[in-house]
Amino acid sequence: MFESLHRRISKKGLPPGTVTYVGRDQTKAVTLEAIHVGEDGVRQSRPASPEACADFVDAPGLTWINLDGLHDPEWLTRLGEIFHLHPLVLEDIAHTGQRPKLDELDGALFVVLKMLRYDEEERTIEDEQVSFVLKENILLTFQEKGGGDVFGEVRKRLLTGSGKLAKSGPDYLMYALIDAIVDNYFVVLERMGEDIEEVEEALLLSPTPAELETIHGLRREALFLRRFIWPLREVVSRLEKNGNQLIKDATDVYLRDVYDHIIQVMDTVDTFRDMLSGMLDLYLSNVSLKLNETMKVLTMISTIFIPLSFLASLYGMNFKHMPELETQYGYFVVLGVMASTVTAMVLFFRRKGWLSKQQ
Repeated sequence: MFESLHRRISKKGLPPGTVTYVGRDQTKAVTLEAIHVGEDGVRQSRPASPEACADFVDAPGLTWINLDGLHDPEWLTRLGEIFHLHPLVLEDIAHTGQRPKLDELDGALFVVLKMLRYDEEERTIEDEQVSFVLKENILLTFQEKGGGDVFGEVRKRLLTGSGKLAKSGPDYLMYALIDAIVDNYFVVLERMGEDIEEVEEALLLSPTPAELETIHGLRREALFLRRFIWPLREVVSRLEKNGNQLIKDATDVYLRDVYDHIIQVMDTVDTFRDMLSGMLDLYLSNVSLKLNETMKVLTMISTIFIPLSFLASLYGMNFKHMPELETQYGYFVVLGVMASTVTAMVLFFRRKGWLSKQQ
């Protein structure tokens, strides 16, 4: 987070529309993918440069162009020039710290949201910014990292050339991609839910500082999820209701379904936040209970030894005339008194229930 803030500060003083990459360092090469659905069928290609995409500008049919990797601003700028993208759109695409939003500039719809992945090794949630630019017959998508996404099933359906996806316009394709991203949220939340259950079981058995650290990590992730899922709900709602000519009426029904899914995701995240807050309280309660039990044991031991210490100190005084000191069995009598005192106190504690673990 602080690294992203530092990169953002580095843009200070630059004019609006300056394309400067603000995001994580990337080493993978920038790649392009183009899928065109026309009268002659479906054609998939890998353009070697942004200029190779110029043939799709006025091509009839449906065109989807995906740019993987935003760390090379030159590629982004050249692609923007070919498809006449507004400079502010290009600036926001390169700034990967954007919150989900919807803008309309130069006759195009610009949508930003987050794509999630669950790292099985680190057991953490990774995010990646995905930007959409919707034009008349073209959908442009821009992915921050590259090297994989959640669009595999959408690609397969599109490449078959049959079904609603291939026969509809770019607005329906954008819906399908957004729906794939939102559906993947449920997969990530399911894995997060499993982690929460494991921590909860560990808390009930024997809470340790490791569980506390895990709870704080999960709370941060839940807060992060809520921070970008909340505005996504508004984005999809505006897509459904803004009445833009680029979004056909037939697509509104599907966008409404995505909106319902986002509400479910939001409810799940809020539930996780409440559970984690309760687990934190449970951890603190268990620690406090253990401390109380320890203090109870120490207090009872101290209470038992108080009269013993009194008797020992009483007969440890160096007065010359102490009748008990001349008694033949005085030592054993005092030991008996001490033993009787300990026995009486233990029986008293047990009768009161103070020796029980439930107290």
